[in-house]
Amino acid sequence: MPLADFVTELGEVALLTRDSVRYGLRRPFESRLILDQMYRIGVRSLPLVGLTMIFTGAVMALQVSYTLAAYGAKLYVGSFVSLSVVRELGPVLTAIMLAARVGAGITAELGSMQVTEQIDALRALGASPVKKLVVPRLAALIVMLPVLTVLGDLLGVLGGLYIAVVEIGQSADYYWSKVREMLLIGDILSGTGKTFFFAYFIGIIACRNGLATSGGATGVGRSTTNTVVAAALAIFISNFFLAKAFLLLQSAFGGAVW
Repeated sequence: MPLADFVTELGEVALLTRDSVRYGLRRPFESRLILDQMYRIGVRSLPLVGLTMIFTGAVMALQVSYTLAAYGAKLYVGSFVSLSVVRELGPVLTAIMLAARVGAGITAELGSMQVTEQIDALRALGASPVKKLVVPRLAALIVMLPVLTVLGDLLGVLGGLYIAVVEIGQSADYYWSKVREMLLIGDILSGTGKTFFFAYFIGIIACRNGLATSGGATGVGRSTTNTVVAAALAIFISNFFLAKAFLLLQSAFGGAVW
């Protein structure tokens, strides 16, 4: 992508962010539309996120148990799985799943409306496409991604529990004691806190690409692909800087709670 095009797209994202904040804080609030999007984004994504995290936790426990066995430390499987899932794997994998399912869906939906001139019709009726289409989806993502992440974290730890009990022979009580021993409030806050940023990136990229779609069905497919790629890159890149920021906070507070 030429640098000029990249800068132009960043500008469009910034303008869409500004308009989303402005219309999102302006009455009347689109509560019904937001609740509908929360159901579509959150509830319908739960099976996908749940399966992903259960098997992620299970394979983490399996791999870690074999690695730690060489050092006589298999008893710490619960500690490794819980910390890995809650701080990194849970937030990132949940966000990637939503980028693939929800982000692509938003772009396809808005892109189809754009190429069939439905968005122009909204403007002709005096309605704002940002308020009616963008704000509900963005707000629902920002609310539901953290919720899905917390549920996914729990299911990931439960997946690790299954392997610890069935494959390794640990007791469930011992596994949970290691989870409680390792996890701190700061671990949960840092993992969940990142998802607000991930949700923003998924929503704003998906909506921008949908509204900028042109070229008929081919253009819709191209925009959808671009959304998944761009959102995934934004998640991975921002995760590094957010992880660094939370580690700095941990150091600043001396690690007492963090």
